[in-house]
Amino acid sequence: MTMDHPKEKCGIFAVVGHKDAAKLTYFGLYALQHRGQESAGIVVSDGQHVREHKAMGLVADIFSEPILDELKGHIALGHVRYSTTGSSLLVNAQPFRIQYSGKSMAIAHNGNLVNAREIRDQLEDMGSIFQTTMDSEVVLHLTAKCIKKGLEQAMKETMAQVKGAYSMVVMTEDTIIAARDPNGFRPLCLGKLDSGYVVSSETCAMDLVDATYLREIEPGEIVLITESGIKSIPSGIPSRKSHCIFELIYFARPDSNVFSENVYLFRKKQGHLLARAFPREVDLVMPFPDSGNYAAIGYAQASGIPYEMGVIRNHYVGRTFIQPSQSMRNFGVKVKLNPVRELLQGKRVLIIEDSIIRGTTARTRVKTLRKIGAKEVHMLVSCPPHRFPCYYGIDFSSKGELIAAEKSVEEIRDFVGLDSLAYLSIDDLIKATDMPSQDLCLACFDGQYPVPIDAGFTKTCLEME
Repeated sequence: MTMDHPKEKCGIFAVVGHKDAAKLTYFGLYALQHRGQESAGIVVSDGQHVREHKAMGLVADIFSEPILDELKGHIALGHVRYSTTGSSLLVNAQPFRIQYSGKSMAIAHNGNLVNAREIRDQLEDMGSIFQTTMDSEVVLHLTAKCIKKGLEQAMKETMAQVKGAYSMVVMTEDTIIAARDPNGFRPLCLGKLDSGYVVSSETCAMDLVDATYLREIEPGEIVLITESGIKSIPSGIPSRKSHCIFELIYFARPDSNVFSENVYLFRKKQGHLLARAFPREVDLVMPFPDSGNYAAIGYAQASGIPYEMGVIRNHYVGRTFIQPSQSMRNFGVKVKLNPVRELLQGKRVLIIEDSIIRGTTARTRVKTLRKIGAKEVHMLVSCPPHRFPCYYGIDFSSKGELIAAEKSVEEIRDFVGLDSLAYLSIDDLIKATDMPSQDLCLACFDGQYPVPIDAGFTKTCLEME
């Protein structure tokens, strides 16, 4: 895979206690589409009957008015997926549903379980039969084994066994139960909608359906939601906040609040700090849309250098766009982003990026700016270099995918073809938040993993989500 940015992970949206639960979930998933574009699904219950619909593709293409009309019920659970370590197949689309002991159970999950292979092997040795390659299915098997003790206790015992990053929602015919790992790697929040409740990966989805944000689901917390109300249940597992900083840097929508931080304002502050640390004598500041947009605004405001949209994005390029032939290879770059030649010719240009992963796409784009006559091309990155793999739900799980793991900043500068390159420091990145450093997961920058990784846990040996 060739990429300059990590891929989105997954998004979860659930509704309890509303007659239009499926349609509201559709809109919630639409708002969370940036978190996963491979597949989407909705499971709905009227208290007795459970119905579902899921498919590969985008939310708007999967669900039509007639399909949503068939999904009748007051409880719904939805999911958009990007496979971080699993196969992009319909069988792995979520929510994943099973029938067990007379009850229907479905799960939607965002994250990676670092001991899923070990648990799966143990369950298979005891006779469990798995239908998918997702670690999410491991959770349902563990929960089903304890379900006779009640859903609360079953979830507690499940959380005591799984390790890693997970924000997840389990649904039965009459209940939604939301849970977050003790480190709180991935976001999950709770809201009120009329007489019912919603659970969402990000607050932007709540805004779309006019739900009132109540609070984050706390790390290590279990929240049981029925039409009667909500009940908070401590998992009993010691918690230590390790919020993924990359949710703020890149993944979350800028109009969301994540980990009690406003994403837009955080990114602007990154730009302010870049301007303070790295003043540049240039004619204009610009992003490659949509990465770096808000940090670039912050840099321009702090430095007084004009902000320009020097590259225009075509918003109508689908994921399955026809690949150009070798003789048309430059067309493949221009179809998504095209520079404004008259604006950039003869100019000293400063690009603000939110990250560089492999550097190949940045290199191609910089070549394009040179070709149309940009006098100088500089780049500042609003986070430190990515030098270490992520095992908690981001799709780079080996150092071979990370240019900064192999090259110095100067070598990356030369590879991309820049006049200068610099990265925001870890200290300044932490300053851009309102959180203490100990509440953040910075492992992709410093290699300090909050949850130990089981030996052999890599993307190549674990075909799970």
